[in-house]
Amino acid sequence: MNQKERMLSGLPYKAWLDGLAEERMENKKRIYEYNMCPPDKTEDLESMIKNILGKTGESVWVEAPFHCDYGKNIEVGENFFANYNLTILDVGKVVIGDNVQFAPNVSIYTAGHPVHPDSRNSGYEYGIDITIGDNVWIGGSVVINPGVHIGDNVVIGSGSVVTKDIPDNAIAVGNPCKVLRYITEEDRDFYFKDKKFDVLDYK
Repeated sequence: MNQKERMLSGLPYKAWLDGLAEERMENKKRIYEYNMCPPDKTEDLESMIKNILGKTGESVWVEAPFHCDYGKNIEVGENFFANYNLTILDVGKVVIGDNVQFAPNVSIYTAGHPVHPDSRNSGYEYGIDITIGDNVWIGGSVVINPGVHIGDNVVIGSGSVVTKDIPDNAIAVGNPCKVLRYITEEDRDFYFKDKKFDVLDYK
């Protein structure tokens, strides 16, 4: 198994061997072009982000600036939106479902290093896959750590650090992120806390 195969298998690997550094450099060039593209060139931006990511739905929008390691290890579903300053360390796979929204400054880290300094100084690192389900809203400045699975219909509150799996239909907040409560049918009629919709076309 070469170092890329080890990386994608969640095994310890060395990031400068077997062409990995070259792959990251090629992606940095694509990312640079994307982040420097004039904002009114929407068709170019849509085409470029689909060329960066490994798999996308038809509708995908990522506000610049955006940063990732490889790009091709990221899959997003239909109707994906990410606001400014999304960072994804995709040495492991990142799979994101349909109808997912990210607020600004979201960070997704599949990458990690051994805890013991001798092991860490050996140069070995690892990537553990992250998955995010359908209909998920990730709040601003959220950090998602290696190996986490976020279920369907989840809301993660701003500033949270997600270190463990979050089940379907949960509102979860905090550092470390924990379930605050579950979304119910009663939530449908409110757009913010106790504020009810004053229109009828939201259902």
